[in-house]
Amino acid sequence: MKIELRFFASVREAVGTGAETVDVPNSVNTVGDVRAWLCSRGGAWAGALADTRPLRMACDHVMTDPATRLTDGCEVAFFPPVTGG
Repeated sequence: MKIELRFFASVREAVGTGAETVDVPNSVNTVGDVRAWLCSRGGAWAGALADTRPLRMACDHVMTDPATRLTDGCEVAFFPPVTGG
């Protein structure tokens, strides 16, 4: 399955890219699986997307949780929580 990835703010800075199109392995079926799969790349990927980091996730522009199922061609985005004032 092919999906679009988007990375924002400190995640983008850490991994060195804002977007990527990938073919995910058959074992990657949810947004949480994508996060774990990207962490398995090691290095900056593991640090930026570690499950101990508070990250927000979206699938097709809708805030989501790790259990959200992927669909072919969907967009998955990762970004840190933000505060404003």
